[in-house]
Amino acid sequence: MKNNLTKGLAIVGTVLVWLPILAPFVFSLLGFFRRGFFNFDYLMPAEFFLVFLVGGGLLLWAALRARSHREVIGGGLGAAVIFLAASMVLASATGLASGAVEPGGWQFILVIGLIAAYSLAVVVTGVAGVRLVRDLSRPQAPAVNPA
Repeated sequence: MKNNLTKGLAIVGTVLVWLPILAPFVFSLLGFFRRGFFNFDYLMPAEFFLVFLVGGGLLLWAALRARSHREVIGGGLGAAVIFLAASMVLASATGLASGAVEPGGWQFILVIGLIAAYSLAVVVTGVAGVRLVRDLSRPQAPAVNPA
């Protein structure tokens, strides 16, 4: 029973973690077929942060229960939170968020770089989730009782 709960947590968490990364591609492709041009929203993974956070929390819970992939999932989750928070603070501090500074220049590059680092941390967490699900889905060898 414990293994089924852990596997369920890992599967749902992995799906939720990958959703913010896959959604912009799916919506862009749908828009391409409807309107005839490819319009990619590179900020969408940040907009889906709460979905990622819930999925990452489920993945971390599953990793702790399984005692596997804890460091990568916890590190990816923590890095994503830090990078996204840093991008928001920097956007506010430089005036990009309020519109006082036009997009472009070093401020814009730095904020977009932090959002890209956030997206990379989400991908790392998602890959670790897939590996955790794979490890949990492997058949367990029966315990041998040495008598």
